[in-house]
Order: sequence, then C-alpha cells, then structure tokens
Amino acid sequence: MTETPNTDWNAWQTSWDRQQEWYLPDREERFRVMLDMVEAFAGAEARVLDLACGTGSISGRLLERFPKAVSVGVDLDPALLAIARGTFADEPRVTFVTADLTDPAWTAKLPYDSYDAVLTATALHWLHVEPLRALYGQLAGLVREGGVLLNADHMPDESTPRINAADRAQRHARMDRAKAEGALDWRAWWELAAADPVLAGPTAERFEIYGEHADGETPSADWHTTTLREAGFAEARTVWRSPSDAMVLALK
Repeated sequence: MTETPNTDWNAWQTSWDRQQEWYLPDREERFRVMLDMVEAFAGAEARVLDLACGTGSISGRLLERFPKAVSVGVDLDPALLAIARGTFADEPRVTFVTADLTDPAWTAKLPYDSYDAVLTATALHWLHVEPLRALYGQLAGLVREGGVLLNADHMPDESTPRINAADRAQRHARMDRAKAEGALDWRAWWELAAADPVLAGPTAERFEIYGEHADGETPSADWHTTTLREAGFAEARTVWRSPSDAMVLALK
C-alpha cells in the first residue's frame, strides 16, 4: 500500500466510531464497563489482547484510561488494520498482528504467551458456533490464572419474542431518523473507503476475504457462558446487558 502524507487516520477512526454508533448507541457504555472489569481483575498495567480489533477502538480507550497498559491487536481485515496501524503509528504500547482466528495456528503469531485480559466487542458474531467454541478453548490457554476474557456482542434472548420485536422496531426507527440526518451505515462507510486512494486497495482485499457481511451466528449469553466454562474458565457470567446485546466475562 502506498500511503500519502496527507492521510488523516484520526478522521477515519472517528468516522468508523460514528458508523458503529449508528448501530450501537450504547457503544461507549459497553467500553466503560469492559475497562472497569479490566481494572478490577487485571489492574492498570494490564497486558491486553484486543481480539478482532478492527481499527483499534478498544486499544485506544484502554491506553487513554490506563497509560501503563500494553495492547496487542489481532485482526484479518486489511482495511481496518490499515487505519489501526496509521492511527497508532507512533504508539509503542500497542502492536498489531494480522491473523485469521479460524486458523488453528494463529496464536503462534502473537508476541506474548499469556495475557491479563482478552477483550473483544461486536466481532465474534462473524464466526459460527463450532469455530467460536474452538477459539474459546484457545483463549483459555492464553489468559493467565486470575485473568479475564470479555466479549460484548449480539446475544439475543430468543425466549422473549415480543420484547425482541419491540426493541427491534424502536432501534430501526431511531436508525432511520439518524440516517435521514446524514449518518453513514455500514455500506455507505465502505463505499467511502473504497473510493479513498489509500484505502481502496485494502478495502478490495477485505471484501475478497469476507464478502459483504458475516454469515456467522449469534447464540445467547447463556451459550457463551456455558461454553466458556467448558473451555476451561473457572467462572463466567453476563456483566452488562442491553435489549439486544450483552457482555460476558469469563474468569480463569
């Protein structure tokens, strides 16, 4: 990739945040709770694995709150990693690794053998349940004793269909209003990236890897907590919840 000196990586980072917030208006709240749990279990100098890191949204908030923390961001998306690497080019506390989480050998690319915390948000729904189960087993081997894994993602409760329908209708009405006021959705954001001279190449490569969107699954929070215990974590439960999403914490 040929980078021009005028690439405004912070603008791309902000643009990604706004696009994500169109879908997730409580995005910052889940990040706050996530970092509260990092502080509670790993402390202010934690070594963190930012899993499926995208543009480095979690890493940025981690380092801002905990200046002595270090982060390793892992992703396969070349466009989002380009933004992450550009944004944090002068930041020695964060390292980015290109790896496919469905590759059984992906952990060999990591710079450390163990981590105080593994953090991920709105990402693992790209996986089907069996690859996710295998991934949880690998992560149990990376988290130190007393360390934690936190996953915030779409975790619907299918036992409450009327509640789910009402929430969905309310969310879509809000999103429609925001879009009418100029908010970018997923497709519009990627169209901008594809038109950018620096990101066009990585964006084309990204769509060759992933296609248009995930074909993964969104099991319930109960499935996640049960599977995490089976993977080798001592305790696991939900520590944050919205009408459609949840965050589970697993303690090694």
